[in-house]
Amino acid sequence: MIDHLGIDVADFEASKAFFDKAMAPLGASLLYMVPLEYTGGAKVGGYGRDRPVFWLQEGKGGQKAHQHVAFTARSRAEVDAFHAAALAAGGKDNGAPGLRPHYHPNYYGAFVFDPDGNNVEAVCHEPE
Repeated sequence: MIDHLGIDVADFEASKAFFDKAMAPLGASLLYMVPLEYTGGAKVGGYGRDRPVFWLQEGKGGQKAHQHVAFTARSRAEVDAFHAAALAAGGKDNGAPGLRPHYHPNYYGAFVFDPDGNNVEAVCHEPE
């Protein structure tokens, strides 16, 4: 059910150096860096075997940092329904349902902030 997970790190380059080495025995590596124009200038990179599933985001790090979790949706309609339900439950919009082709052509996701400010996403990787 968890599609991918992201953590904030205080020093992106130090964390990247650590995870480059720590992930290698698991057969995982840095597979993607999000273009800076989509991140507000923060470095964001994804590790995985076949696709990015563990993300590092340059941020404050530490106990007050907000985290990111994405849940796999089985259809784009489920992504839409997740977004609507999360907003109705008191979540704050952080990205309406839609395609994010800068990740891949069929990446259809929606983002909300939960009551603690965590970035929660539902994503479908299937074509419409």
